[in-house]
Amino acid sequence: MNRGALVLVLAANFFAATLAGGLSALCLAEPSPLWSPAPQANTATKSPALAEVQKTFTEGEAALQRGELEAAEAAFRMVLAADPRSGAAYANLGVIAMRRKDWDHALSLLQKAERLEPKMAGIRLDIGLIKYRSADYAGAIAPLASVVRDQPESEQARYLLGLCDVFTEHYADAVAALEPLWSRQSNDFMYLYVLGIAAHNANQKELNEKALSRLVEIGGNKPEFHFILGKAYLNREEPEKALLELQSAAAANPNLPFVHFSLGVAHLRLNHNDEAEAEFRKDLAVEPDLADTYEQLAQLYQRAGNDEEAGRFFHEALRRNAKMPASLFGLAKVYMQQEKYKEALLVIDSAVRLTPNYQGVHYVRGQVLARLGRGEEAQAEFATAKKIISADLGKRREALSDERIPNPELAQPPQQ
Repeated sequence: MNRGALVLVLAANFFAATLAGGLSALCLAEPSPLWSPAPQANTATKSPALAEVQKTFTEGEAALQRGELEAAEAAFRMVLAADPRSGAAYANLGVIAMRRKDWDHALSLLQKAERLEPKMAGIRLDIGLIKYRSADYAGAIAPLASVVRDQPESEQARYLLGLCDVFTEHYADAVAALEPLWSRQSNDFMYLYVLGIAAHNANQKELNEKALSRLVEIGGNKPEFHFILGKAYLNREEPEKALLELQSAAAANPNLPFVHFSLGVAHLRLNHNDEAEAEFRKDLAVEPDLADTYEQLAQLYQRAGNDEEAGRFFHEALRRNAKMPASLFGLAKVYMQQEKYKEALLVIDSAVRLTPNYQGVHYVRGQVLARLGRGEEAQAEFATAKKIISADLGKRREALSDERIPNPELAQPPQQ
């Protein structure tokens, strides 16, 4: 079989393997670029004068463009003090909160802005982006779809909508969102990759083959091509072959997103723990906010019995994404080892809320409760864990295990 045909087979299997694993997205979305709606000053405003309000708003915009978040926030809050119905000021405060990765606060501010300025598509785009960032893919669909309806040319909204449709297994809808981007995105590896996933699962064979053929056509010897091929091998549980392709990608472009992370995973599969640690640390230098890298390092240290380092890296992972069940589970076990049972209970409670059908979290929660002298509750948790195993409901085990293949590249939205 020639290399091009091999890539088609591997990519098709990669799509299937990724989807079978639940497409566990890691929520890497960045704030959308600053958009600047004109200030809608209330004509009833008497003090300060309308001109002064507009001047303050303009100063806030300029500060935000320069990245001076504190100055920008102060200016927009002054605008709101004079005009509490300035949707534009709330919107830009929302952008500031997004830049700070304060997602809940950003969502609250943008929802206020949307109520005041329901026709502002940019506000709905940012709301969709925050929901995407929070892994609320179903919740992101409505605001993103409304942006696509109002602004069909919005590439970012279309791409994010297509991703959300893929993550929620609405594959035909994903194709409808993504296919119109072909003329502008058909040189982009990740676009072709996601479109192939959607087409494959929507039984649109012709489009699937078109996407995969284009992927091979533009591949050549580009580092992105080696990266996709390496991930395909990794998902086929062929880490030796994956390592060769990923090393080729890294040699050609050491700053290629996710390549060092994937190399770390490949080394882990081969039990090259020192090499895996080195690759994960290289990845942190390129992508310091990728929560999965911190989680992988934490799990590596936990297996080595280094609870102090494991706890530190679990904390770093959760600081970037508080909804990571494996990190919560791992941190709870660290606290157990450190005999910090109250802290362990808080953490494992969060893990239970996220993965109620995973027997492991109930078992660890039972252990924590027993250490706290809450024997009756502990026995109830042990019984729940046993019931889940007996009923064969432990399907979340794979999602929390060290053997899963993280695919953070699938959750990366287009950068504009």
